[in-house]
Amino acid sequence: MEIALHIGANCTDEDLLLKSILKNADLLAAHDISAPGPSTYRRLIRETIQNLNGAAPAPDTRQILLDAIVEDDDPNRLVMSNTNFICIPNRIFDGGAFYAQAEFKLRAMLQLFPQDELDIYLSLRDPVTFLPDAYRRSKADSFPAFMQGFDPHNMRWSDLVRRIRSIAPEATLTCWCNEDTPLIWAELVRDIAGLTPDVQITGGFDLLASIMSKEGMSRFLHYMQAHPPANDAQKRRIIAAFLDKYAIAEEVEEVVDMPGMTPEDIEDMSAAYDEDVLRIAQMPDVTFIMP
Repeated sequence: MEIALHIGANCTDEDLLLKSILKNADLLAAHDISAPGPSTYRRLIRETIQNLNGAAPAPDTRQILLDAIVEDDDPNRLVMSNTNFICIPNRIFDGGAFYAQAEFKLRAMLQLFPQDELDIYLSLRDPVTFLPDAYRRSKADSFPAFMQGFDPHNMRWSDLVRRIRSIAPEATLTCWCNEDTPLIWAELVRDIAGLTPDVQITGGFDLLASIMSKEGMSRFLHYMQAHPPANDAQKRRIIAAFLDKYAIAEEVEEVVDMPGMTPEDIEDMSAAYDEDVLRIAQMPDVTFIMP
């Protein structure tokens, strides 16, 4: 069985991606794909991993979990999503390391589902917006307390990606930038669900509708109906053009509030992020989805 595991990162799509996938439940079932509601597996898997605490699970653990998560017989593909899978925001820098629990959590998943094909999905985000957002959600007493000694200038998603590849070399790993999601939303829904590009889905413009004015969305849908794009690249160009004109400013413009950071620091961190994304996109064992 294939297991699609969307592991975050924290502070990216706010579960909207999962909600778009769940809108296609009947379609997925017709393709032997199961996307259960998150209440059936998030707590169950988290508590199972915590209780095992690194120990090997009993031989029947996999089937017990699947019986609780999936209603019918084992599907061809099981889709699960939890942007807090690795950890909740206040533990992102546990012990002064970035996502220190990644190996522990993924090793446990591999032990729980040893005979299955794991497809891991990870969204990246510019540290200059990711860190303030995660800090606010962490409820830490101060930004330094949240960072736990980790220098924000040294945050590199590529380090996490290499660690994921090291702990799960047989798994597939797909990454993308959170900043690009309005342009690639439908592609992400299909990819995670395991559907081919030609399959018509519901919810392909869910994120777009949340950041574009009603007038702009109406005009966009009419344009798409009158001028169907020939391919994904053309569709992205159309989306970009309508966003440029009709995007809701407060939904797409973020105020960067990094305690103790100068404008020059923020500019340097964003530039480093761009370089880091390029580094990840060039990794031969990573699938990178970009506009």
